[in-house]
This record gives sequence, structure tokens and C-alpha cells, in this order.
Amino acid sequence: MFTLARYYVKSAILFLVLGLVLGGYMTYRINISGSGVTQSMIAAHTHLILVGFVMMLIMGIALWLFPRPREKVFYSPLIAEITFYLMFAAIAVRSAGEILNGFILSRWIAWAIVAGSFGEIAGIVLFFINIWNRIKPIGSHIREAKGEKF
Repeated sequence: MFTLARYYVKSAILFLVLGLVLGGYMTYRINISGSGVTQSMIAAHTHLILVGFVMMLIMGIALWLFPRPREKVFYSPLIAEITFYLMFAAIAVRSAGEILNGFILSRWIAWAIVAGSFGEIAGIVLFFINIWNRIKPIGSHIREAKGEKF
């Protein structure tokens, strides 16, 4: 596994741990302190797990799994790296904003959440545009023609 794919996977694990810690804190607030949780905290927890962990893991494994194109097609290692940093920053900003939004109502926090959200959208779209030509049926069409089912 090469460096950028490892960055995606290790970042995914970091976001999973943060999501689990936040989930544990929310469980404490609900069941022990009785103070409840805000909708923003629920959004941050869900977001850390689904986008931070699941999406970053999918992106890292996809980058690692699909072979680099041999022929001249659109694929840029630089765009792949920029996408990683964009996704990491956007997830961190949005999640932190959602957590803070549960305690402090501020216009700049709301804008940070929106900016993080659009950063994630841009990162995901950019990632899949960049990797699209790496998704090839190398050898599978031959096996399928012989009757093999997947």
C-alpha cells in the first residue's frame, strides 16, 4: 500500500476513534448526567463515522486497489493528494463546527459547517472524477465470457 492510500486509511481510523469518543461522551450525557445532547452533536457523531471513517476508508482502498492506468488517460497523482487534504480539512472543520454549534450559536460556526460540507462534496466529486479511468475490468470480462459468476 503506497503512502497516499495509507494516509486515507489512517485518517479514516482517526475519524472513527473521534466518532466513537464523541458517541461515548453523548451516551454519558444522556444516561448518566441526564443533560441530553444537541442535534449538532448527533450530526457530528454520525458525520465522523459515515464520512470521516467510511468514506475516507473507501477512498483509500479504492486508490490502492484500482491499478494506475498504463495508457494516456486522465489521472493526476497531484489531484489525488489535493483531494486527500481537502477531505481531511473539510471533515475536521465540519465536525468541529457541528460540535461547537451545540454549545455556541455563532454565525461564523454556521458558515464553517457549510464550508466544510461543500469542501467534502468537492473532494468526493474530485476524487471520483480523478479515479474514474482507473476502474477497469482487467481480466474479468474474459472470466465472465467463460461463464464465471461473481
